[in-house]
Amino acid sequence: MRIPAFAAALLLSAPAVANSITEPAAIDQAIAQFTGHAVGQVGGARQPVDARLRLAACVQPLAVEWYGPAQNTVLVRCPVAGWRLFVPLSAPAQAATPARTEPAVLRGETVTVALRGRGFALQRQAEVLEPGAVGEWIRVRSGGRDAQPLRARVIRPGLVGMEMP
Repeated sequence: MRIPAFAAALLLSAPAVANSITEPAAIDQAIAQFTGHAVGQVGGARQPVDARLRLAACVQPLAVEWYGPAQNTVLVRCPVAGWRLFVPLSAPAQAATPARTEPAVLRGETVTVALRGRGFALQRQAEVLEPGAVGEWIRVRSGGRDAQPLRARVIRPGLVGMEMP
């Protein structure tokens, strides 16, 4: 039995597509570039990303950002493939982190959430789920008790917000 050429090509290329992953070393490199510190150094990732990890290949550059108010974790994600990875750092990236200041918003308080992006701006009321000082990221809930919490940065008392791409 003879297999048509296009079917043979499809069969031969299927394993390459199925095995297409984002290499853990590439994730380590992205984190090191973002933090400015190598794996194991103060301010860098505590340890390399597990080499056994098999995350779908990311056709776009990895999105790397701080996670948490203490900046002691980095969030690495691939928007196209839909995966995300939280990587703890060996120490806060800013060695001279200022002492925690008084909260500008308190748990249970109603605040305005301002969402801004290219060509739009939205505002909505939300409930604060955790206290936070100006500049810190906190969780808020807009809507009823069943609504999913959002993360927003405290701008000033009574106002939190986030920038959208």
